[in-house]
Amino acid sequence: MSSLAHTAYPEEKLQEVAKLTLCRESQVSTLLSIFGERQHLSFPSIFIYGHTGTGKTYILQTVLSTLELPCAFINCVECFTPRLLFEQILNHLHHHHPAPENEFSSKERCDTFNDFVRLYNRGMSELSLQETFYIVLDKAELLREMDANLLPGFLRLQELTESNVTVIFLTEIVWETFRPNTGCFEPLTLYFPDYSKVELQKILSSEFPVKYSAEFYASYINILLGVFYTVCRDIKELRHLAALNFPKFCEPVIKGEAKESDSHKLWKNIEPHLKRAMQTVYLREISSSQWERIQQEDREASHLKGLSAHAHVELPYYSKFLLIAAYLASFNPARTDKRFFLKHHGKIKKTDFLKKHEKDCEFRYCSVLVRFFMNKQNCSRSTFSDPSGGGVSLDPCYSQHVSSMYYFIILSVLVIQYIYIKKVNSKKALVF
Repeated sequence: MSSLAHTAYPEEKLQEVAKLTLCRESQVSTLLSIFGERQHLSFPSIFIYGHTGTGKTYILQTVLSTLELPCAFINCVECFTPRLLFEQILNHLHHHHPAPENEFSSKERCDTFNDFVRLYNRGMSELSLQETFYIVLDKAELLREMDANLLPGFLRLQELTESNVTVIFLTEIVWETFRPNTGCFEPLTLYFPDYSKVELQKILSSEFPVKYSAEFYASYINILLGVFYTVCRDIKELRHLAALNFPKFCEPVIKGEAKESDSHKLWKNIEPHLKRAMQTVYLREISSSQWERIQQEDREASHLKGLSAHAHVELPYYSKFLLIAAYLASFNPARTDKRFFLKHHGKIKKTDFLKKHEKDCEFRYCSVLVRFFMNKQNCSRSTFSDPSGGGVSLDPCYSQHVSSMYYFIILSVLVIQYIYIKKVNSKKALVF
């Protein structure tokens, strides 16, 4: 019998949701109570907040997809302008996907909030949708940097459209930092607390490999949390650390030097390995074995300090992608983003590609970076080539072999270029 109960949804669907959302039964039950039945009028806006790694995005995606509720899941980092935000919601509403056949165009062009309300009402009447439509805005704190009417408008979207729609905001900061000075409609707030050590133990232990028993993997997770829980409580990072260090934990068992029940021998073998791995938490630039080798080399070099002692260590893993994203956002026009970072590639006219007066935005850096990891970093080599014909290649598959000094040169050029543009703009402002 599932711990979740709701008459509007099938029992097998609720059981599946409960299985996929361990240790979040209270939050899921609250969400289902707020949603009500499919055709019931739901609450206009819900504000969900909590620290990173508390399952906000995952829980919403799991509940909406498993129960097959109509929704539009929008990342505000990727949709960094109001137009991109409106058009993405309308695309989800009409099940429209930009592709080579439609020249990667959106369903409707929408520039203002008034146009969005009008086009949304027209779409709802065409589809004759009777169920509640959920608009989920992830990283909602970025809405504060857009138009002033955007946040109050989404809070009152149900009233403005006179339709059954619920807007859900996902963020890491509290509502008090969102509330405009002029006042607005108050959303229903829901807090996602951090996972406790017992909850992390339960979640991570449920992902045990098939080759080993659940008790053996649970003992390993207990050791892992005993070392890392004080410095890291992000479940995504802990899951990565568990997968990274488990082969080292199994070494004595594979070699026949210990049994699965010999916890003392297994702890003695893994303890120094985990303590060294603590120094690379959140970095992801090297594995634990590489860190151990670096530590050994440092000891052989008489504990040399300074930059010269670590010249062979490259930039962190994510920093490389950040530099690549900055390069692409600087040298590629904004109109080419859809072509480069969508799954289907289409042809593009050379005249359109070389059009001048393209208006770039700082948020394109973050948008391109997010698109890398949403596509699981499977980008083609042509994506990282300079369209001007310079032949500069920054394919991440080969970035491991490029020296760290090259990345620092790229970063320095971008910083100088940014400062120069700011100075020129400030001088123009003074002149006019």
